[in-house]
Amino acid sequence: MKTCRVLLLVCLSLLVCAATAQDFVFKDMQGNTLRLADYRGKWVLVNFWATWCPPCEQETPDLVAMHNAHKSSDLVVVGVALDSTRAAVAEFAAKHKISYPLVIGSYTMAEMQVGVVEALPTSYLYDPAGKLVSYQEGMVTRAEVETYLFLKNKNKK
Repeated sequence: MKTCRVLLLVCLSLLVCAATAQDFVFKDMQGNTLRLADYRGKWVLVNFWATWCPPCEQETPDLVAMHNAHKSSDLVVVGVALDSTRAAVAEFAAKHKISYPLVIGSYTMAEMQVGVVEALPTSYLYDPAGKLVSYQEGMVTRAEVETYLFLKNKNKK
């Protein structure tokens, strides 16, 4: 069991940054400004995806469930759609009942504000202090993220 936890930790923690992350500023589809600083005290998972991406679609139910379970307490998800039109994103969001904030982005915007996105999906995880602590290309699952948070919280005690 311990080996399994370590493996999950390694899978989610492909990149660890020690410095506080640059404060991203996004506009969601409703025109609201989303800043990393606004989420201090919570974990923030920024997920880059596209409507045409099968692995992105596969991970969406886990992201929705995780966001719904944690948004009032300790974690929020922010989805940034790349290579997708506003209409396609709105349709995808309705179909999948996405409850987390969605941003229409570009690869340039992603690189300037968060980091390079070479594959979809790609997720960046920020700790409650706003420090980038994990990066993963490929799908993430609710179980992986929650296990990571559990281990991080356990190690703080």
